[in-house]
Amino acid sequence: SFQALRIHINRELGEIEDGLAAAEAMLKPGGILAVVSFHSLEDRIVKRFLATRSGAAGRPSRHRPEMAGPAPTFELVQRKPVLPAASEQADNPRARSAKLRIGRRTSAPAQPLQEAR
Repeated sequence: SFQALRIHINRELGEIEDGLAAAEAMLKPGGILAVVSFHSLEDRIVKRFLATRSGAAGRPSRHRPEMAGPAPTFELVQRKPVLPAASEQADNPRARSAKLRIGRRTSAPAQPLQEAR
C-alpha cells in the first residue's frame, strides 16, 4: 500500500526511535515525555521504549534469574494510554485511533542511542 511505502521510504519508524532516544537525553529529571501515536506500529515502538526505560518490561522467562539492568530513566505516569473520549471522536473522527503515552524522566543517566533500538 502507499502508506507502507511512505513509512519505509521516509524511515518514519526509525525517526520515532531516534526522537524518543533524543528526548531521553535532553529531558531534565522530572521532565515529561508525552507522545501521541496514530498507528499500531508507532504505538508499539513508544510502548516498548517506555516499558523498557521504566523497568516495566516483562522478563524473557520466569525461570531465568533476574539480571540487574540499567537504572530506569523514566517512570510511567499512567500504565495505559490515554484514549480520546467519545465526544472528541464525534468532533474529530480522525482522533479515534490516537493514543497518548506519558513518562516522567528520572535522574538516571540516559542510555546510549544504540541501546534505544
